[in-house]
Amino acid sequence: METIALDRKQTAFRLRKDLLERLKIEARKENRSLNNYVESVLMDVVYRSPNDETLAAMKEAKEGRNLEKLNLDTFGDYVKSLE
Repeated sequence: METIALDRKQTAFRLRKDLLERLKIEARKENRSLNNYVESVLMDVVYRSPNDETLAAMKEAKEGRNLEKLNLDTFGDYVKSLE
């Protein structure tokens, strides 16, 4: 398996103590280093952008177009069918 070396630059940030503690807890929950966890969270925020299909669906929903009514009487059956 080939490993790709990524160019990284060491950086320092000042964070609120409560935020830093929360980040450490979340990193531990996922069994990841703090650095790896923070980097992945930042990557998600910076690089996550919806594609054209998703943008169109979001626009339709905001405008109330093509909405379907959800039948709550049979919703449980629908959820079970997904398993």
